[in-house]
Amino acid sequence: MIRSMTAYASGERATPWGTLACELRAVNHRFLEIGVRAPDELRALEPQLRERISARVSRGKVDVSLRLRPAEGVATLHVDQALLSQLSELAVDAAARFPGLHTQFVDLLQFPGVLRSAAPEPSALQAEVLVLLDEVLAAFIAAREREGAKLVAAMLERVDGVERVAAEVRGLVPAIREGQRAKLEARLSELAQAADPGRVEQELVLSLQKLDVDEELDRLGSHVDEIRHVFGQQEPVGRRLDFLLQEFNREANTLGSKSVDRRTTQAAVELKVLIDQIREQVQNIE
Repeated sequence: MIRSMTAYASGERATPWGTLACELRAVNHRFLEIGVRAPDELRALEPQLRERISARVSRGKVDVSLRLRPAEGVATLHVDQALLSQLSELAVDAAARFPGLHTQFVDLLQFPGVLRSAAPEPSALQAEVLVLLDEVLAAFIAAREREGAKLVAAMLERVDGVERVAAEVRGLVPAIREGQRAKLEARLSELAQAADPGRVEQELVLSLQKLDVDEELDRLGSHVDEIRHVFGQQEPVGRRLDFLLQEFNREANTLGSKSVDRRTTQAAVELKVLIDQIREQVQNIE
């Protein structure tokens, strides 16, 4: 399914250490560029985050944001009661031996190892993060596909317009050729000296060949078939569509340069407008 490069998704996951939050947002970019914002305790996960995202996303500037919000009412510090008791006994014993010595409770807490932060076990926390990322990434891809479906609908409407205009031009060509033949014959008949009939026919053929747009119309038809085929593919097609739109534009320019009739000139302009509108939408395709 065609995917847009722009999307947003977020999610949260409760853990023993608090609530994990993850956000994914992306905008257009020629290539894949991943930016990661995470707290220090999750920085070691950055390579895995990039690997998981790049396995499912091929284009776009993707920003990943991770946060860990401690749960309310959950102690973030633990006291080593056994060590504190030992230190307390030593303080009492020291006070008896040295009457001038005074030990404050705060001094005991500052002893290394008495207070420990309730830091999560790294491997367990990282596993929770990866589960959450997979959930958010699935929602992110789904959002891209929904937006992509809207883009395809808009582009197919304009592709139908290109096909319609090309068919109108094809229907006008016979009448335009006859009109050009009549004009050229009328001009030749006004010459004071009769022209050689063979030379007149040769000039007519050369003139009409310069105005022949059958090949351009045929190629436009092939491009229309190809772009519809591309829209049905299950892989990223943004770059392929970029190239295909260049071919569309080339045929429209040639039609305009060969035009000798107001109607075909207008048709060439309308084709270029439709193609440009398709190109604007293609810039959003992965």
